Amino acid sequence: MTLENKWALITGASRGIGRATALAFAREGAHVLVHYGRSAKEAETAVSEIRSKGGQAEAIQADLSTPDGAALLASRTRSAIGDHLDVLVANAGVSKASRIAGYTVEDFDNLYATNVRGTFFLVQQLLPIMSEGSNIVVVSSIGARFVVGVPGLENPSILAYASTKGALETLVRNWAAILGPQGIRVNAVAPGVIETDMSNFTKTDAGREVALGMQALKRLGKPEDVADVVAFIASDNARWITGASIPVDGGSKL
Repeated sequence: MTLENKWALITGASRGIGRATALAFAREGAHVLVHYGRSAKEAETAVSEIRSKGGQAEAIQADLSTPDGAALLASRTRSAIGDHLDVLVANAGVSKASRIAGYTVEDFDNLYATNVRGTFFLVQQLLPIMSEGSNIVVVSSIGARFVVGVPGLENPSILAYASTKGALETLVRNWAAILGPQGIRVNAVAPGVIETDMSNFTKTDAGREVALGMQALKRLGKPEDVADVVAFIASDNARWITGASIPVDGGSKL
């Protein structure tokens, strides 16, 4: 996919979609920075797996939920790779499901701090080392465009989390317009229900039934299903795609 020898920073890459993406990029010949917030052991395991297969990877830590987290990660990225970054995959994020009455100000602030503010300022801080041919892929969600779950005041929902993904997709379109003249592409990938730690509800029969009921393809998504699409969008094969949000959801909500 022409990712050979490109430098890629993948946030939230110690597990789930981020980890699968790091492995996919390494298979295609990219040099990978495996970012993590708190999961140091899992990040080092991912790095070891990549290196055991002949790839190049390094773990890099920063807490993107803090006000200075994005600047710290950008600084550590520059220290690790120098003055040029080919790909940023903004995958790091947190989620929460609750009834509307159950959300707190702290919940809301944490969701936006990590998912939106961290991503916004990471892009800001990394732009000086991105140039023509570089690109950004933001991991969004089906929740940015569709109501997920069973609506109801007494039912838990991910509406606050979904609103952060909607904000990210708005940023993607604006970044694509602003950075296009510099030859920098920006796109989103919007997964449906994927079997990760963030989708604990799929571990129950009822949750699995709800997930499968809204999909045309009757299986739960795997992190690798998303990772392969991210790798394509980040490659030169997708050179004429920017400002898009690519659904990777098994035909959900058709």
